Amino acid sequence: MRHSSRSSLVLASLSLFALAATAWAQGPTDLFLGTNAGNPGVSTGIFDTAIGVNSMAALTSGNTNTGLGYNSLLSCTIGSANTALGAFSQNDSTTGTANTSVGAGSLPSNINGAGNTVVGASAMSYNTSGSNNVAVGLDALFLSTGDFNTAVGTNALGGTTGTRNIGLGLGAGMNIGSGSNNIDIGNLAPGNESDTIRIGSTQTASFLAGVSGVTVSSGVQVYIDSNGQLGTLTSSARFKEDVADMAGASHLVMQLRPVTFRYKAPYDDGSHRLQYGLIAEEVAKVDPELVQFDGKGQAQTVRYHVVNMMLLNEVQRQEAELTKQTAELDQQKQLLAEQEARLQKLEALLARQAEAPKAP
Repeated sequence: MRHSSRSSLVLASLSLFALAATAWAQGPTDLFLGTNAGNPGVSTGIFDTAIGVNSMAALTSGNTNTGLGYNSLLSCTIGSANTALGAFSQNDSTTGTANTSVGAGSLPSNINGAGNTVVGASAMSYNTSGSNNVAVGLDALFLSTGDFNTAVGTNALGGTTGTRNIGLGLGAGMNIGSGSNNIDIGNLAPGNESDTIRIGSTQTASFLAGVSGVTVSSGVQVYIDSNGQLGTLTSSARFKEDVADMAGASHLVMQLRPVTFRYKAPYDDGSHRLQYGLIAEEVAKVDPELVQFDGKGQAQTVRYHVVNMMLLNEVQRQEAELTKQTAELDQQKQLLAEQEARLQKLEALLARQAEAPKAP
């Protein structure tokens, strides 16, 4: 038992000796621990902490850096205010400043990028000079070389090289490519694009507080196309071309069949109230342009705003016809009145002739 205790004591002493051999204090404010850590004898920086083999091995004058892990901040020379936790974290950074990376291989290729915050293994692997990015998650912003991107989630914005993109969720916005100014939440993005917001991809219901019951008297209606894109209709002439009177094209609405109906249980809110409208499939047979089809090419709903415009045209046409008929009727009334007056004169003349004495 005594022999075992003595052996343990000897091994502990040897371990402390080995640790002391690789621990260097480069001035009163620095701590270098590990083979080649902190580039002792060369670096003139202050407030630097390097723990791990080759951590900050090339340091010359950088200040307030913290490297923890094998090859962390390996190439840092004059960069300052960097924090790298994990093997190979920021190992290529030379002059970058104010970067924080946590995770093995996080921000490994950064050279002079600044103000990046990276948490996750291999996050921002290809960034060299991009700045002010936030990446949280495995492989987040993996290919990014841009600025001001925010990615939270495994592989979020993983294939993006653009700027000012926001990706939240697993693989969010990973297909954007070189696009910029996108916001993707739970959506991969179908391809390279810019200035686009995409929320969700497989959801079948959406609830948004602060909309129902809120009156926006100066607003416009929001429409959605078969791809799920939201937008509004524009009416200004500056957005239009080939403008022409609708003329008789609106007569098609007279072939539509208005119906009453109730929505089936899966689509009803429980009230099962009586509804009024049209059947999209029937309308499509009259004019497919009056129907909105879904992504599978099936009739989904009627474009009632177009029907309303056609109805307005029909009302105006009928109003014009009614005005014309009224004018003709007034003209006929005037003719009848004139004929009535002449007839009365003729009857009076005949009466006088009948009363006149006859010649002997």
